Parts: sequence; C-alpha cells; structure tokens
Amino acid sequence: MVARLPGAHRARRRRGGVTATERGRPQVARAGIRRWRGGGWETVADEVAAEEPLQLSLDGAPLSVVMRTPGHDLELSLGLLWAERVLTDRAQLLEARISAESGESEARLPLRADILESNQVDLRLAPGHGRRPVRSFLQTSACGVCGATTVESLALDFPVLPSGPVLRAGLLPELGERLALEQRVFRRTGGLHAAALFTSGGELLLLREDVGRHNAVDKVVGRALLDGLLPARDHLVVVSGRGGYEIVQKAVAAGIPIVAAVGAPSSLAVATALRFNLTLVGFLRGGGFNVYSSPERLKE
Repeated sequence: MVARLPGAHRARRRRGGVTATERGRPQVARAGIRRWRGGGWETVADEVAAEEPLQLSLDGAPLSVVMRTPGHDLELSLGLLWAERVLTDRAQLLEARISAESGESEARLPLRADILESNQVDLRLAPGHGRRPVRSFLQTSACGVCGATTVESLALDFPVLPSGPVLRAGLLPELGERLALEQRVFRRTGGLHAAALFTSGGELLLLREDVGRHNAVDKVVGRALLDGLLPARDHLVVVSGRGGYEIVQKAVAAGIPIVAAVGAPSSLAVATALRFNLTLVGFLRGGGFNVYSSPERLKE
C-alpha cells in the first residue's frame, strides 16, 4: 500500500548547508559543441560534469577504483568503506593520505596531502578491525553496490532501524525544493546527482553533488562519520534521483531512518526499506510524494 500526499508547499530558505567546491581538480569541464536550435547550427561553449577515476587504497594496497566527480574524495572513500563494513567505527580510522593536487584538508583526521599521483586516497586503519576485503573491486558511477547485494546479506551486518523520528509531512516538499536550490554545479552542467542530509527539524547540514547518485550519498555519509553523527538516527537524506537499492542500503548502514527521493524507487529498495523499518519516499516533486514503507514517521 502506498501513501500519497498531495498539495504544494513552498520551501523556506534556511541558513547553512555545505556544497562541493572547485578546489583541486575541477568538477566542471568545458567543451566546444555544435548546437542545433531554431532550424540552424551554432558553435558555442558548454560545460559538462567532470568524471574521473579515484584510486582508493587501504594501508597502501589498492582496493577500489571509483568513477566519480572530483571533490570531497576523502568523504567518498570513508562513506564507501562504511557501507562495505570495512570501517565500522570512527576510532578505527588512524590517518589518510591524499593526492597533493586535491586541495583537501581535514581538521578531524590526520591527513597528509603528499601523494604525487592524481586521484588517489590511501586510508590507514587500526589493525584487527572491520571487514578486510579479499579482492579489489571497481565501482562505476552507475552502480553503487560492491559488497552486500541482497536484503538478507545486508541483514547480517546491520540492525533494523528503531522507531522515530516523526516529521511533519508538509516539511518534505520544502526539503526537496531546498535540495534543488542548492545544486549549484547541476545548474551549470545538468549532469550531477545530489544528496543532502537534513535534521528531523528541517535544518540542512550538508549537501554533496556527484555524477553518481550513490557517490553523493557516500560523500554525505563520510562527512557525517567525520563529524561524529553516525548512526544518524535523527536525520533524513534527500536525493535528487531515483530511490534505488544502493541508496537505501547506504542509508541503513548509516542509521538514517528516512530516505526521500525525487524519482521512483525500485522493488528491491522497497523490500529493503520494509525489512529495515526505513521510511522510503519517492516522487518528491510538485508539492507531493509517495510513501512506500514505514509511513508512521510522517504526520499531517
């Protein structure tokens, strides 16, 4: 059974919110194009979203190649390892190295920007903690699941989400509008997904953009990990694309009880949300939305 909320609600502008920056490697590339418009051709300059491979290493050993939009590479790496259960506690993270050209710094973790090669992150974990992968893996910008691929295997790693919080239903369309308002790189390129972490009261804590929708969520989770917010039981994540399984999986891993997607959910996403007591919202647009699981977290 799907619950549907009609009606429009205008978003209120709120202070706060962190967006991706252009430090380090660019998130936007310029391209000369031929455009057909008004019955004729014109030559113009355009901007496209950057997509590059990121080499993720663990204690110096290559682990994964992630296709992503440059920026917030440390957060992306941490979010991915958290979802894969390689990293299970903030205290397990000892230090990180990153490419010198990344332009990244981090006050909450010893970070050395001394790798000469481009697009590199190397994490050092405390010995004897987390799940040590037995193989390397490739993660593309279209597929976000590299480890647990079924609901039951996911249940072996993560508990069912507890009840709460309860939100005013009319708040969700406001948050969807706020998400769209803050997608600054998307407005330039039309080619990036976004994920935003909100408090249950509607405060925007952070927003990340990436060519991969799951990458954007990993960046959000990685930042939340560094800020000591996990498990994020009093928060929700709003995503600009569809609510696929990989988005729900990463929310469950981070303890986020509500996922609201602008697009449609998949059947596996709905099944996973039901299994873990996660409130899954889809078609968050035009002032309305559908609720596919755990509607009790939303009140009139």
